[in-house]
Formats: sequence, structure tokens, C-alpha cells
Amino acid sequence: MDRSFNLGALAFALTLACVAPHAYADTKPATAATSASAAADKPSKTPHNATFILPAGWSQKAEGKGVILTPPENDGSRIAIMDASAKTADEAVEQGWKLLKLSPKFLVANDAAPRDGWEQRRFYDYDVPPNAKRAVYAGAFRRGTKFTVLVVDMDQALAEKRASQLGKINQRLLPADYKRESFKGRTAHTFDDARLKQVADFVEHMRSEYDVPGVAIGIVQDGKVVMAQGFGVRALGKPEKVDADTRFMIASNTKALTTLMLAKLVDAGKLDWNAHVTDVYPAFKLGNADTTKQVLVKHLICACTGLPRQDYEWLFEGEKQTPESVMATLGTMQPTSAFGELFQYSNPMAAAAGFIGGQIAYPGSELGKGYDQAMQSLVFDPLGMKDTTFDYAAAQTGDYAAPHGYDIDHVVRVMGMGLNDTIRASRPAGAAWSTVNDLLKYVQMEIRKGLLPDGTRYIGEAALLERRQPQIALGVDRDYAMALMVDKSDGVTIVDHGGDMDGFHSNMMWWPDQKVGAVILTNSDEGVMLRGPFKRRLNELMFDGEPQALATADANAKGSRASWDAQRKLIQYPADAAALATLAPRYHSDALGDIIVTKEGGKAWMDVGAFKSEIATSPQTDGSLAYVMIDPIASGFLLVRADTDTERRLIARDGQHEYVFTEVKSSADKG
Repeated sequence: MDRSFNLGALAFALTLACVAPHAYADTKPATAATSASAAADKPSKTPHNATFILPAGWSQKAEGKGVILTPPENDGSRIAIMDASAKTADEAVEQGWKLLKLSPKFLVANDAAPRDGWEQRRFYDYDVPPNAKRAVYAGAFRRGTKFTVLVVDMDQALAEKRASQLGKINQRLLPADYKRESFKGRTAHTFDDARLKQVADFVEHMRSEYDVPGVAIGIVQDGKVVMAQGFGVRALGKPEKVDADTRFMIASNTKALTTLMLAKLVDAGKLDWNAHVTDVYPAFKLGNADTTKQVLVKHLICACTGLPRQDYEWLFEGEKQTPESVMATLGTMQPTSAFGELFQYSNPMAAAAGFIGGQIAYPGSELGKGYDQAMQSLVFDPLGMKDTTFDYAAAQTGDYAAPHGYDIDHVVRVMGMGLNDTIRASRPAGAAWSTVNDLLKYVQMEIRKGLLPDGTRYIGEAALLERRQPQIALGVDRDYAMALMVDKSDGVTIVDHGGDMDGFHSNMMWWPDQKVGAVILTNSDEGVMLRGPFKRRLNELMFDGEPQALATADANAKGSRASWDAQRKLIQYPADAAALATLAPRYHSDALGDIIVTKEGGKAWMDVGAFKSEIATSPQTDGSLAYVMIDPIASGFLLVRADTDTERRLIARDGQHEYVFTEVKSSADKG
């Protein structure tokens, strides 16, 4: 499972993200005057020849010194890319907003590290009220004295749905005549003692910069573990150190292990990747009958069915969820894009994949038990992953890491496990605990194409490698396969996947052609910021790449602190007493259950069942009011007050859904 985050940050993060070659139907750049929509992804350029990709279905037209891009929905969402005549990045971005005839309220700007030919990159966030339902952000890019600006004003749901296409636009926004760095044809260096020391020094530097209490990493090369070590502590306030046998939640890395279990069933002739799921498991059902009929086994975990991210159903009152209720809720979920059209990540679909696999392996078993048994017998035991488990009680004994996150004052604290417990009912999507040493065994098997260390064949190549076949585009030369991302954007192939739960962020990756693999596990929410620079640093050390990782890590750390400080200024803490007084004791949503509000000593807390947090208040620029959870377990989650004349209401939103909680009135109130 991956926690959601700011849509603007998502789009720019995708410029750095990870997928197999993407073929372009037309390699001739579109001219600035083009207004018809592109039938396929198409190279394009600004009037001054800065290049970018116009995604399939999008339209562009010339406007002044730039071009304006519009998505297929034509709902008022727009992106402007222009060549600005300006002395500073701030002036350049101002010109970009004038092109769209908008002036959003500035919040914070942060400088990123130079890369891709840009000598300066500066990104901007804005104070946009939740009720606006808009994704608004900007970037300024300078080479020499020339600026290119990108400004975005999109419907929030559309921005999430088309995030992979936004990533394509950003990923190939390059200066005129610039050729990206490529490692194609380079021979990978051996990770000798000197290079391994550089890796260790870099990881420790990042751990310190980002206030991450503990990190564990491992590297394999040419069939040998060349590095497996820990940095920092398992839990703040305790002396125990992290090592390569420390258990962390690995979150969505569980998905890749789940598809390995399915591959074992395929290899044994018990399952077919191309079988219709309803033939294999007749009870399978989505909210849309047509989509249900199209889903093959390989689509269960391809993020390509059009089902959007929809996690609140199991995050709220998650302690009440069961595998059976997760499958039932999946039957209510509606696709928001066409089958095979866009990358849309779905945790419930991944959960279904695992539970269905468990039923194939152990027919008639309880859904959760069948999955657990299948994973133990087909994956963990044969690979020797003795410390990998779904047993939370066992996992949190002995050598294990505790989750951490920032409180409202930007101080790292140990956080509770309440929110993380909610994934257990959807465990194929992200509930496994594991260690660096165990995950290196898995990575080694992937690199060896199904062979174990003693040469024994664990799984046939065909079934194993089918999991790496591209299913949907994530970006340019970046695709999502079956719970694996395949990235060829730097001229070499990297297969990887990340994992994110509260206070646990991780990544496992391998370079199959170079026979190199790596794992990084962290025990703090800021650990998510270590993964990209870590992968980049390994590329640099293997292929003599341009030194970017350190500058990227340092700039991102500085930007993260600045963004936190800017957001903190929008929050009232202690909370506004009058605003707290207007809260009802209890609210209810048919989809998400209850919110219980308690008040004491001028403070208030919201309890959603699975987790509880103190709340602060945040007045919005449109006159509305948001209540913000401030404890590390739910930091930043907000609900907007939406009272009517007759009832008190709160609204929660994810990228593409809105949930209304209405006041539960007592019998005394009704009288």
C-alpha cells in the first residue's frame, strides 16, 4: 500500500519515477500550432524548441510564447508550457500564470537539484482550498539565461487519474537540443570495498539529513551478497541497532511476492495468466460488469483496469475488515478510465489477486488462511525467507523496527501501529514483514531467473518473467507490469517496486542484465525520500553516471523542511476553540463508518476506529474550515466542515472520491 500525497508533488515525482520501452507512432515533433488531439504519445516542443511529450488524447495550441495543453475531458483543466523572458524563476512563473489568466495564492517555492540539462529547477506550491478540488502547481527550468515554465491548473480527480501522463510531460521537458544521459552499452563496475563505503556513507548522510531513525540496506552482485547492514536504531529512545535481520513492514513490496505465488501456480499448471478471473473464481466482481468480464488473471495486479485508488474503505474502521469484506467492497468500486488506458493503482485489486491465488492453492479454505498458506508453502519456505511473515505479533518481537513520523512541530516520534493494522485484511497488497537478508534471497532468485543458490530450479523462466511484461505505461520508457515496475529510461533495465505504510518505506530493485540487486528498508515517513537518490547513487557507482544523487538528496531535504514550515503556518494549534465547539460528538458515513469526537481541556480528538489523532484547525482562503489530524499516525489528513442549517457534516476526500459524514443525533437531540 502507498500513502497518498500532494498531487502536484505526485506529478513532479513521476518525472523521476520509474517502465519498458514506449513506442511512439510518430517521431516527428508536433508544431506549436497543432490543435487536434494526439492519437498516440507524440514528441512536441515550445516555440523556442524546449521539448516535451504530448500524451495520447491530449490537445495543444499555440498561445503567445508558449503552448497550452488540454486533456481529453476538456473540462477546463489546462497546462501551459512557455518560453519566458525573465531574470528570475519567480518572474518566469508569473508570466506562465498570466498565460492561463490565473493568479493562485503562493505558498512555497523550492529549488531542486540541476539535472537533464537544466541548470536551475524551481518548483512552486499554492494555497488551494480543498473545496476547490484543484491540483495547482508550477515549475521553472533554466538553461543559461533562458527559462521554460510549466504551470498546471487541473481538476483534482483528473490529475490523479492522468498522473502517469503528467509524468510523461514532465519527464521529457528538456532544453532545446539536449540529449539525456544514457548508460546503454556501459559495463557495470564491481561493488568493491571503496564503492561499498561510498554507498554506506551516502545512506548514513541521507539518514541524518532526513531524521530517519533506522535504515537497512543490502546489495547483491554476481550471485553474492556484497553488502547487508543497518544504520541507526530500531526505535527512538532505545539503544538497539538496526541490522540486516531487523524486520520492517515492506508494504507494497508484498505485491511482487504475491505475483510470485501466482507464478508458481501458473508454472504448476494450476493457473493461466490469460484465464478470465470469473472462470477461475466465479465470485469475483467489480462495480462495473463490463470491466469484470475483461479482467484476466494477469490484470488483477497490473494497475491497468481503470479502477482508481480507493483506500479509505479499509483505512477507516479497518479493524472491522476481513478478507471477505474486502472482496465484497471491491464489488462496489467503479472504474474511472477505460480498460488498459491509464495507470491507476488499486490495492483492493492486488488483495483480490492474492486471495484468489490462495483459493487455487487450497480450495475451499478461508480467504485469508488460504493466501497465508500459499505464500508460506510456495514462496517463503522454498526461498528460505525465515523471517518474512504476516503474523504481526511474531513480527514485533525481538529484532524489529518501530514506525516513526513527524509531529506538528516537525519532531520525529515513534508512532502507533493502528493505521498499519488496517492492511491485514487486504494483506496481499502490503502486510508482509521482512528483512534485508530475506529480501535479498528473493532478489537473487529474480536475477537468476528462477534458480536457487544451489542451482536447483525453483520456478520456470516463462512463468516468472511474464510478471515483467509491460501492462500499462507509467512514463516514457517506464511501465508497470505485474506488481513490478520496469524502467529503461536510462538505457539499462531496472526492475523494482516500492512499499509505503505509516512509518515504513522501502524499495527493492535489480538490474537483470548486470546481475545486481539491492534493497532499502526504512522506519520513518521521511524514508520515502531516500529511495530515489539511493537507486540513482547505485547507477552512478556502477556506470560512472553524472553525480546527481547527493545534490538531489540535499535539495529535497531542504525543500521538505521548507514545505513543512509553509504548511504549518496554515494550521492553528492550539485549535480554534470556537471551531472545536461546533463539532458533533459523532459522525457517520455509510461507506466509511463512524468518526467519534472527544473533547477535553480545550483539545479535541477524532477516532475513526483504526486510529485516533488530536486535531488542529485550518481556515481556508474560500472561507471554509478544515480540521487537520496532527499526530504522526495520521499527520496532515483533513476533513472539511460542511454544516447545513439542519445538520453538522464533515467531508473527506481522496483523489477521486468524496465521502460525507453526517452528524449522528442522539435521542435527546431528536426530542
